[in-house]
Amino acid sequence: MDSLTVTYIVLGAAGLAGLACYGVLILAPAWTAYGRTWERFAAAILSLFVLAAFVGAGVGVGLIIVYYWDQIMDLFGIQAMISALTFG
Repeated sequence: MDSLTVTYIVLGAAGLAGLACYGVLILAPAWTAYGRTWERFAAAILSLFVLAAFVGAGVGVGLIIVYYWDQIMDLFGIQAMISALTFG
């Protein structure tokens, strides 16, 4: 397998794990908190806003990490370790 295929598999598994966590930790309690069917559907639809907020926060944090990656590596000294291992 090439590295791109592995990346897609990891991203797919992370997406499925995140969706499962949403279903178990957010959707199921929202669904069981109400007795009437229309209230349950309303709670399920409103829980999608929670999912969208979590996705937006994840994308935002990911973009910040990508933008500042060089500074993060310098902060933890990762670049120096990689250089020492490669050229040492």
